[in-house]
Amino acid sequence: MTQQAYPWHRFGRPRWLGRWRLPLAVCVLLAGMAVAMVTTAVEQTPTIDEPVYVGTAVVYAQQHSLRYNPEHPPLGKLIIAAGTAFARPHLDPAFTGDQTALGRRLLYESGNDPWRLMLLARLPVIALTLLFGLVVLAFARDLTGPVGGLLALALYVFSPDLIAHGSLATLDVPAAAFLLTSVWLLWRARLRPYRYLPLAGLAIGAAAATKMSALPAVPVLLLLVVLSVWRGRRSQDPDRPGAARILAYGVAAAAGVAVLALAVVWVSYLAVDPRLRWTTPGDVPAVHGLRGLAVDLLPLPEPYRDGLRVQFGFEDTTFGGFLFGRHYQGNLWYYVPAALLVKTPLGLLALWAAGAAALLRSGRLRPAVPYVLVPAALLLAVAMTGARDFGTRYVIFLPMFLAVAAAGVTVVRLRWAQVAVWAAVLFAVVSSLRTFPYYLPYSNEAFGGPAETHLRLHDSNVDWGQDLGRLADRLRERYPGERIWLVYKGSGVPSFYGIEASDPRRTPPDEVRGLLVVSDSSVAKAEGRLAALIRSSEPIDEVGHSITVYRRPS
Repeated sequence: MTQQAYPWHRFGRPRWLGRWRLPLAVCVLLAGMAVAMVTTAVEQTPTIDEPVYVGTAVVYAQQHSLRYNPEHPPLGKLIIAAGTAFARPHLDPAFTGDQTALGRRLLYESGNDPWRLMLLARLPVIALTLLFGLVVLAFARDLTGPVGGLLALALYVFSPDLIAHGSLATLDVPAAAFLLTSVWLLWRARLRPYRYLPLAGLAIGAAAATKMSALPAVPVLLLLVVLSVWRGRRSQDPDRPGAARILAYGVAAAAGVAVLALAVVWVSYLAVDPRLRWTTPGDVPAVHGLRGLAVDLLPLPEPYRDGLRVQFGFEDTTFGGFLFGRHYQGNLWYYVPAALLVKTPLGLLALWAAGAAALLRSGRLRPAVPYVLVPAALLLAVAMTGARDFGTRYVIFLPMFLAVAAAGVTVVRLRWAQVAVWAAVLFAVVSSLRTFPYYLPYSNEAFGGPAETHLRLHDSNVDWGQDLGRLADRLRERYPGERIWLVYKGSGVPSFYGIEASDPRRTPPDEVRGLLVVSDSSVAKAEGRLAALIRSSEPIDEVGHSITVYRRPS
């Protein structure tokens, strides 16, 4: 029974991986990831989205109000609030500005220390990211054994995208990790459904209560509930009940899992405001047709449904994108695969592909395909058709799911194959270490490394406002007393960090002399006066691979 559910027992434990060596290796890997993420969290100033989430988290904790950031459910921000509570931040309860102004007021205008507050807000996400590394290890170990588990964990902890976004007070990594956890629990439910199906329901609910982008996966996960019950009943029940009866069990189990998931969403809202006071904001768009009907019928809190309407409004909006030097309007279906090709270590790309192939070809591993590859493929397809070509963070689930899939390469017994596998792992590790501590603008060696990412991508792929503090240090050390002209894309307040600068776009070009400092996302999309200023300036420095310093002719 155990072998049928968990095929790793067939592969055994190699002699070199003794009982104490595996826990030691796991601790070393997770400790390395922790160092990388904490260092990144300490050195980076707030990214564009973080002040909104942190400000909302503080309002949740202090005012028990849901009025801010309705486009995202509360759970992720409640996790962030667990960290901000230790800072005891001050926020005027009479403040009535929008969510962007809220973040600025909290961080820079209320007497709080933004460095300390942001670090404390980021620490819970860092802790969760490390904890979910154990889920990757356990899932891959269940499939292929301890060696596969260790390989999957190594790919997880050295993923530049996971380090970059796992060290921020944002929602992408927690939502994706809750989804992965639910899939792992559903896989385990093939053996013990009564133990793991309720836990899977809670994990599905946690994903949906963190970010609404998890919703497209929910129907697939409920089908996996039916599949797990089907396979478990067929393999364990000696009486071999009929197909209709097993299917009925599966449907009933899926319904129970769905109820638990809905309960988690409701509880996340009630944890903020037990009275669930809510007034629909005037800027929530109307959603018509099938989408509107689906939103109206969902048995979820009204603020959640209004958040869905906001998300549908985003999807109906035309945004600007940037890919391989081209600035365009709208979305490109191939943007996400292209961005992944740039921002994923070459060793990881090779192992992802090889692992997926191993799952598809191996009879022992093929039962895991619906659990590992199908949800990831569905979510990838949804992201590829989305309106926002802003970054690989929208597919942050891929480094998690495909790390588990990559463990499949360890079942190949050819000596040359194993040498190639560990060579690819080493290549990925070295590539990740070389970018320390600039993980957000990472790109692999085929595309020139982090220093050239801004030539091909923009926004959260490279420049998310994270280097304002580093810019202040650079200007103070290398360019004291010089006139500064700044075009900064981010949520930070330059003057707080000691940067006294003017906007060159509001001044006649012939008066713009001295240093022209421009965020690389603004360089990518520059037009008109700013583009002319950049063309007539000489690049002399760069900060964090995300901000370029130009010298203007006198």
